[in-house]
Amino acid sequence: MINIEKLLKEMSPIIDESIEKYIPKSYDKNSLISTTGIPRYDYHLGAVNKTIAEPIWDFLNREGKRWRPVLMLLVCEALGGDPKNLLDFVIIPEVIHNGTLMIDDIEDSSELRRGKPCTYKIFGLDVAINAGNAMYYLPLLILHKNRNKFSAETMNKIYEIYVQEMVNISFGQAMDIAWHKGLANTDEITEQQYLQMCAFKTGTLARMSAKIGAVLVGANDGTVENIGKLAENVGVAFQIQDDILNLTGEEFAERKGGPGEDITEGKITLMVINALNKATPENKKELMDILKMHTTDQNLRNRAIEIIKQCGSIEYAKDFAKRIVEDSWSEVNKLLPESEAKDKLKAFAYYLIDRKI
Repeated sequence: MINIEKLLKEMSPIIDESIEKYIPKSYDKNSLISTTGIPRYDYHLGAVNKTIAEPIWDFLNREGKRWRPVLMLLVCEALGGDPKNLLDFVIIPEVIHNGTLMIDDIEDSSELRRGKPCTYKIFGLDVAINAGNAMYYLPLLILHKNRNKFSAETMNKIYEIYVQEMVNISFGQAMDIAWHKGLANTDEITEQQYLQMCAFKTGTLARMSAKIGAVLVGANDGTVENIGKLAENVGVAFQIQDDILNLTGEEFAERKGGPGEDITEGKITLMVINALNKATPENKKELMDILKMHTTDQNLRNRAIEIIKQCGSIEYAKDFAKRIVEDSWSEVNKLLPESEAKDKLKAFAYYLIDRKI
């Protein structure tokens, strides 16, 4: 049996080593020159380390799952490539992902991230915003530094993927913010609109990971798109499972400050949409009223969770997540030759929707 948790733990230090190659834990003049070029005047190393290196590594050291880089390597291997040749590129989705979380915490006024105070709580809003934004662009160094190792056509495809997915992730976040801030009519949000938000917000970095991996091993355009679709659905399913765990997972909730943080945020999830479609008029109004309160009262959070459970919406979300992964895997299954790498990729996809944290 393939142990995905063991694989993730084994790969995590290797991925961190690749990240440190481009974003050192402490900059010196040589690493700054490599990052920004030869200065016209002089660098102030202390300032850079206090506001870039320290907050970024404080965040990265909080034991994230690193599953997006592993997905890229598994796609590469399943398509017959050598994952060792892609180790520099795996940091692209991982650094961007952590940058988005750093900014998300500010936008959501969150208190905790992975069991510790959010970056902006430790380093300040200004430092966290700047560091998070830097994490969107620092991975471009990988493309610049490796431009002579691949054809111009290959590198152009990767740039196109990078740019398009960064646009998508911003639009997905915009939709999510509008919904939980009450800037749009949340009573009318459909399941299809929710899924598109997830495809943009959470699916995009999974899709980026898989497509870059496929492009780098020379896969044709059709294969790249189908692999990307599988990864997108894995990302969406991952988000659905995240939402489920936020309401029901004990260890997950403990790291978030209690079950139902999403209720406090007023977050519209697949479960909420399904519950609003099934609930009695009285329960529908009560659920919407609680979501609009942005309350931290655990009794009210629990009441909202109770309504969602009564509607069978948690089971509905679990089944939905599993189904979209199964459907997209059936397409990719035809494209990949039988191999241990293919088996690992399949096990990985299902692990992300069965995890408990």
